[in-house]
Amino acid sequence: MNIGILISGRGSNLEAILKAKNAGKIKSNIRVVLSNNPNAQGLKIAKNYGIKTFYIDPNSFESRESFDQKLIEILQNHSIDLVVLAGYMRILSDRFIEEFEGKLINIHPSLLPAFQGLKPQKRALEYGAKYSGCTVHFVTKELDSGPIIIQAVVPILPDDTEETLSKKILKYEHRIYPQVIKWIEDGRIKQNGRKVIVKNARYGTLPTNPALEDF
Repeated sequence: MNIGILISGRGSNLEAILKAKNAGKIKSNIRVVLSNNPNAQGLKIAKNYGIKTFYIDPNSFESRESFDQKLIEILQNHSIDLVVLAGYMRILSDRFIEEFEGKLINIHPSLLPAFQGLKPQKRALEYGAKYSGCTVHFVTKELDSGPIIIQAVVPILPDDTEETLSKKILKYEHRIYPQVIKWIEDGRIKQNGRKVIVKNARYGTLPTNPALEDF
């Protein structure tokens, strides 16, 4: 399986995936990393791992659709089977999502459907939530609303800040995202409408459901 990863920033989830690849836990080929930000730290990380990178300037295109069409062309030219959004901060066009439907995943730092969109950690604290976490889901045209594959739960403490909560969540992001990729490459994820089942996985566990196996 050939993987393309889209990033906009620091690339911590990208690095977690690349480490899993180097450790032999993920067998797929990370073919290319694309970014809309020339200063994204993730581009440097990818280059250090010997991964081909592309910066595509959104300002060079007349529309979001034409920008996304360029992304599609690059991914197709690299025979990408799975597109992984790892801190990619642009909303994808319908055309892009249609092209990679069922082969496009995202990670979000909340327990979806709660706190979709920007700054979910800050909003969870302001709301007074007692738990937060992260979610890996298939991407659909509705923002942060695709079928859920796995979630990880962390407690919110009275003295938590946006920074401390984000750090707690990030530790699980770095574990559940590579795990989902491994499940996909092993052909274990089955989707029926909104319901996603990982074949032979253990359900009913905490802090992740289903249970982590390799990470």
